Amino acid sequence: MTVWKALFLLFCMLDCMEQSASLPVAQTNSLYLNCFKHTRSTRTRVQQLLGKYKEQQLGNGQFEDRSRHLKDLPSLSTEFYRWINLTEWERLHAAFWDMQTYWNMLEWKRIQLENEEKDQKMVQEARTTLTQNIRHIQLDLRDLISQVSTQMSSLRNSWIRPAAATAQTALNPASRSRTVWDSRVEGYIILRDLDLYLTKLARDFLLLNASQHPVFPPTPSI
Repeated sequence: MTVWKALFLLFCMLDCMEQSASLPVAQTNSLYLNCFKHTRSTRTRVQQLLGKYKEQQLGNGQFEDRSRHLKDLPSLSTEFYRWINLTEWERLHAAFWDMQTYWNMLEWKRIQLENEEKDQKMVQEARTTLTQNIRHIQLDLRDLISQVSTQMSSLRNSWIRPAAATAQTALNPASRSRTVWDSRVEGYIILRDLDLYLTKLARDFLLLNASQHPVFPPTPSI
C-alpha cells in the first residue's frame, strides 16, 4: 500500500471515530473513546489557561515563540510508520510516562508561582487563579494516567504503577531559568507543548479504539 493511500485511510478512520465520540456513552462504551473525550476536554482547559498565562505573565495575549524548547519535555515529533506500527502496550507505556512528565512540570511551575506570591508577601488574585487552573489540569492528567495504568495492568499482570516523581526533579539544574522572564517563558513552553501533546494523545486513543472496533474491513496488501 502506498504512503498516500495509507494516510488517506488512516485520516478517514480517525475522522469517523471522532464523529462517533459525540454519541452517548451507552453507544460508545469504550475505554479509549472515554479517554479521547477526557483528553479533548483537558486540551480545551490548557488552551484557555495558555491564553490567560500569556496575558498575565508575559503581558501579551498574542505572544508566540516556537524557537524555544525545554529538553525535559517529551518529544512531539512523530515518524509516521513507527507511530502507525506501535503496539497497544507501547502506546500506553509512552502515554503514561509522557503525561507523568507533564504533570511533574506543571507541579514545578505551580509551586514556583506560589512561592513568588509568598516572597511578595501578598496574594495576587490573578496569579492565584493561574495556580488553581494548573491544579485542575493536573487533576485531569492524573485521571488519564490512572485510566491508562489500569489498562496497562489488564494487558500485563506484572505492571505495577510507579510512585509519582517529585516536582523537585522535574527540571535538570542546567535547564533551569536564570531570569524572571526566562522563568515565565518556561511556563508558556510547558503549556504550549502540552496543548500540542494532547492533540497527539487524542489521536492515539482514537487509533487504539479503532483497533478494537474497526471502522473499515481489512484491506488486502498491495
